[in-house]
Amino acid sequence: MNAPALLEAAETPLATTRFTVPGMKCAGCIGKIERELPKLAGIAEARANLSAKRVAIRHDPALGEEALAAALLGLGFEAQPVAENPLGREDAERARLTRALGVAGFGMMNVMLLSVSVWSGAEGATRALFHWLSALIALPVIAYSGQPFFRSAWMALSHRRTNMDVPISIGVILATCLSLYETVTGGAHAFFDSAVMLLFFLLAGRALDAAMRDRTRAGIGALLGRMGKSASVIAPDGTTRRVAAKDLEPGMLVLVAAGEALAADGEVVEGRGALDNAMLTGESAPAPVGPGSIVHAGAINMGGALRVRLTHVGEDTALAEIARLMDEAGQSRSSYVRIADRASRLYAPAVHSLAALAFAGWMIAGAGWHASLTIAIAVLIITCPCAMGLAVPAAQVVASGALLRRGLLVKDGSALERLAECDVALLDKTGTLTLGEPRAEVGALDPEARGIALALAQTSRHPLSRGLAAALLREGVAPAAVTGITEVSGSGLTGTWQGLAVGLERPEGASDTLATTLRIGETRQIIPFSDPLRPDAAEALAALKAQGLAPSILSGDRAAPVAAMALALGLAAEAEASPQDKLAALEALKAAGRRPLMVGDGLNDGPALAAAHASIAPGTASDASQQAADAVFIGEGLMPVALAVRVAKRTMRIVRQNFAFSIGYNLLAVPLALTGQVTPLVAAIAMSVSSLVVVANSLRLAGAARP
Repeated sequence: MNAPALLEAAETPLATTRFTVPGMKCAGCIGKIERELPKLAGIAEARANLSAKRVAIRHDPALGEEALAAALLGLGFEAQPVAENPLGREDAERARLTRALGVAGFGMMNVMLLSVSVWSGAEGATRALFHWLSALIALPVIAYSGQPFFRSAWMALSHRRTNMDVPISIGVILATCLSLYETVTGGAHAFFDSAVMLLFFLLAGRALDAAMRDRTRAGIGALLGRMGKSASVIAPDGTTRRVAAKDLEPGMLVLVAAGEALAADGEVVEGRGALDNAMLTGESAPAPVGPGSIVHAGAINMGGALRVRLTHVGEDTALAEIARLMDEAGQSRSSYVRIADRASRLYAPAVHSLAALAFAGWMIAGAGWHASLTIAIAVLIITCPCAMGLAVPAAQVVASGALLRRGLLVKDGSALERLAECDVALLDKTGTLTLGEPRAEVGALDPEARGIALALAQTSRHPLSRGLAAALLREGVAPAAVTGITEVSGSGLTGTWQGLAVGLERPEGASDTLATTLRIGETRQIIPFSDPLRPDAAEALAALKAQGLAPSILSGDRAAPVAAMALALGLAAEAEASPQDKLAALEALKAAGRRPLMVGDGLNDGPALAAAHASIAPGTASDASQQAADAVFIGEGLMPVALAVRVAKRTMRIVRQNFAFSIGYNLLAVPLALTGQVTPLVAAIAMSVSSLVVVANSLRLAGAARP
């Protein structure tokens, strides 16, 4: 049954299996996988993610992982199921690339030093000696550092396809062989420097790509790491036993102790307390729970013991769903990579054709094989896309360094391109527009009350207690002699001071404001808390508007505080938005042709950060949110967000200039190489100069982040 029929007629749900496919290098690889796999029986759809080197296959459940891996291998791609692919395998790949890059860098520096002497006019035995020394250095370097390209090219050719590594490998091998021939026969020119330099620049790009994949993987790992690793399951006879999270089943009754993270979703059947749900709601204040309350994996019990009946475990939990949303939303980013790769995909056949035409044309003209091959190699080298390849990363590296000095870390250089295209900004409230730290307003408390409040507050890990203690300590308050302090889950702290009952308690009645009540005997005093705006929030929002981005609030917080902040800042707002709501809002904007920037800090913002056109998180954000975001800013100011947009726009102007130069260089250099006016040595120099021009132009961005 073909793929469309399988999608329409499947009586049982289709299974999805994900594979890691390191051999994917370009859009041609993606196209082949997505085009050819659905032609096989039982496979409905295949989606490839170039940046993550992942392939997701929807298929008949009867097809096992081995059959799917064999189908990928039949297309020329080795693959391992994601669930069985140890992290060590990807770590080893990154280590191999790093070693190859280091060896290529060492070889390039030494061979270039020897080449300088030849370029300076060394003749006779001296020139021959330098050529032999270059050969002794370059040959083992090329054999070792060229392996990532040689293996990829061989795999492609053995399955009757081509990729970007094929012309690279041909150029390196031909230049090396001709250089060795020139050295043995005492020729005037050798091109070891060109081959080693080419490998060094290309390996640098591969190493950066591997680092970006590591960050993506770490983001989802950090999110799932918030789940409890095990739970205390209560047996019918009342005894408990620890059970690993992967072995939990719906219907089990578990005991959740104070300070413990839930390992699965469920419903509270006994006990009252408060849960830190920051990973789902972004709220800094714990939410009270009692019998009948729905609780989620990853929430931390801030109070007394709870008995919870499990309803969803493993991959069915809300937290696991957020992780899946992050992974799938990240796959949508590959479309930007594909656009660039479709353009560069023409490089391989074009270079092959040009080199072959040059060789054949000069052979027909009677130049002989040596001269014809030299011209063909010059064409391969001079058309090396080093300048084109550096046009974007060189500008991104300089711009990222400039932003880092201003307190913003850009984790993915390609984010600058997407950030420059954004035309709308969605900002979370708590921890993003605000500092995310409840701050107590203690000005109305008398000295005695302050000491009592500090004595109580510093014994608790509740966020409001920590905020109250911090505010009092900043003012130099000393704790009073309060004895018998106890914490009652969901109620507060109690103790005794000079024979009077004292406590920090929940305010009576419902309230949309953060507050606690200080009780001294029969006297009660409300201590309000605020989550202050970042000091430059208004200025940063104005700067975003000036750069063409319309800001608005998209928050999981309660409606009342969100509405108050929206009114104060003059922004539109949506409150009480779940992770799915935030993702839906972004998808709606994208469907309308908008390009949203998402700024958020909570784990509930993870899918939105991954799905947005570009995303930024504060340094106080959860680990998973920082990993999902394209950039992270530190400090209390919001201005780095607006600064990042400004620098991104300037970066793209520099990138366009780099591309214009690179295209102009090829339009001038290729005809010269084809007509025999350029030797491989001159081609290597021209290629290096073109790269240096691109780098020098990119260095103009060093001061782009100045206020």
